Formats: sequence, structure tokens, C-alpha cells
Amino acid sequence: MKKSILVCVLGLAVCLLGSCSEDIKPEQLYGEWKYVKVENPHQNPPLVMSDEEVKAENPSIRFSKNNDLVIMWGGKRLSYGKFRMDGSMIRYKENLPGGVTREFPFLIKEITPQRLIFETMEQDATRITAERK
Repeated sequence: MKKSILVCVLGLAVCLLGSCSEDIKPEQLYGEWKYVKVENPHQNPPLVMSDEEVKAENPSIRFSKNNDLVIMWGGKRLSYGKFRMDGSMIRYKENLPGGVTREFPFLIKEITPQRLIFETMEQDATRITAERK
């Protein structure tokens, strides 16, 4: 009996860690998403931008059908480039001044028709919670 429970728990863990994850389609992202929470969860203590500051900066991210990605912050374009999906990863190729580009991933932690949670893939990760406009 204990062995059966252990096998079930291990099977569920493997499923949750990736083999059962579904690929996210670009169509699920199209449109503009308003940031409602910005945090650095891996810092000690975790840092969370205040609701007032998020509201004042009015940040958002927009995904377009032609694979354009634009990040707005404080009423100005902070970043822009192209994106492509790779499972649950957004592969973002950012355009920088002088014709230079850099590529980096965002991991989608959760997506529903009205809510998107994603984070950068660096050691000091930033996690964004956004709602569809």
C-alpha cells in the first residue's frame, strides 16, 4: 500500500515538473497586459513594488500577431522587439540602440484568458503579474 502511494506521488511530481506541461500558443498572449504586481521573489527579503508605484508607472506588455513585443513603462516605450514561443518560454529578441539585439527568455508561470504571470530567467528574477486590458 505504501509503495503504491509513493509511486502515485512520484508520478504526479514528474507530471507537474514538465512532462504534462502544455505548449503555450502565441495567440494566447496577443493583446495588451497591464502589470498589477512587480516583484523580485528570490531576494531576501522578497521585494515587491508598491501598488501606488505600479499604478503611477502604468507598465504593460503588448504582444502582436506579427510577433512584436513592446514593454511600456511610465508612459514611454521601455523595450521592443520580436518574440517567439518555446513551450512555456517567451523567447524575446530585444532591439537595442545601434542595431544591436539581445535575446533572453521569460518563463510563463501561469496564463488564463485574463491573467498572465511571467518572470525573467536570471538569478535576480523579476516576476510580473498582469491582467489583460
